[in-house]
Amino acid sequence: MKLATALVCLLTWLAACEDTRDLPAPRRAPAAPTGPGAPPAPAAPRAAPQPIAGVTPVPGDHTIKDFAFTSGEKLPEVRLHYVTLGTAKRDAAGRVTNAVVILHGTTGSGTQFFRKQFTEPLFGPGQALDLTHTYVIIPDAIGHGGSTKPSDGMHAKFPHYGYVDLVESTHALLVDGLHVDHLRLVLGTSMGCMHAFMWAEKWPAMMDAVMGLACLPVAITGRNRVWRKMLIDAIEQDPEWNHGEYTRQPRAAMQGAGAVFTLANTAPLADQKRLATREVADQDVEDGERAFATTYDANDLLYAVRASFDYDPSPDLEKITAPFLLVNSADDFMNPPELGIAEREMKRVKRGRFVLLPATDSTHGHGMHSWAAFWQGELRKLLDSSGPRR
Repeated sequence: MKLATALVCLLTWLAACEDTRDLPAPRRAPAAPTGPGAPPAPAAPRAAPQPIAGVTPVPGDHTIKDFAFTSGEKLPEVRLHYVTLGTAKRDAAGRVTNAVVILHGTTGSGTQFFRKQFTEPLFGPGQALDLTHTYVIIPDAIGHGGSTKPSDGMHAKFPHYGYVDLVESTHALLVDGLHVDHLRLVLGTSMGCMHAFMWAEKWPAMMDAVMGLACLPVAITGRNRVWRKMLIDAIEQDPEWNHGEYTRQPRAAMQGAGAVFTLANTAPLADQKRLATREVADQDVEDGERAFATTYDANDLLYAVRASFDYDPSPDLEKITAPFLLVNSADDFMNPPELGIAEREMKRVKRGRFVLLPATDSTHGHGMHSWAAFWQGELRKLLDSSGPRR
């Protein structure tokens, strides 16, 4: 418990975290331990997806053979889970013209985008991503959701992945698995926002437009790195973690991690109004701790948080040629506006634009990236001002 107590005492340092309101699917029971070269466990059965704006999501899995991680480690198979919405439209040359890829955040999954606060302002008739005209692809990154991850059975023997691995594997899913080599839009939230910068730099001619929500185009340093290091140490130094071979979730580490995530996702004005008494605030904390403990796996969490080590798009921002819209929120602990980083760095993007959403007692801090009503108008402007790039 000492680690958890120390972690909570340092919470005032924190101004960084992914939106834990976007919880992934409940974790499966861990499979029996397997060797480093063994294939991942098969995906668990899933409940039938419900229609979104009258369109039924179509789930799928793509397997990449002999995937080599940037760490030098390899897996004979990597499974990437995904969901599509709508129908792909192809031109005379067979090229998809209406594809949109949506990229989730750390510890999240594609299912976070099925919530009404995201779907209702975007996917209906006449809306920015009208599903009668748009083909939406929502993948789960390695280590997340229904894709191959440590809790499938390899535990801490799982290859150490970074953001480069996540971006490369998702690109392979689109190009090799779904035969999509052109995107009308890349849209990413939080970690997905960071991936959007990496996509725009590595494949600048692949997309017509890019929109990132809740990130900064610089390396993870400062207190953004501090909270990650604190969480990593809390898990690895908890004796119950047992080098990744635990029989139950390490309680002290997960309680400390849950406290960090809860605080980092606060929105000061909104929470002062929402948590108006001590009793209500305490209950909110307790509910969050229970949800966190029953949702996350310590190894999956550890790997996901550690993966940001190789993120730094700042040297190559001039390589981005597609129109790029970055939207952050003034009450986002993870990307505080007083740093001035977004304003400075987006000037280097040839067709870049930055929008800062004001904080009110109705906004959601870092989680604003999933409340599309606040920024769907900016997305529509981006789509209206951009078009197919040959």
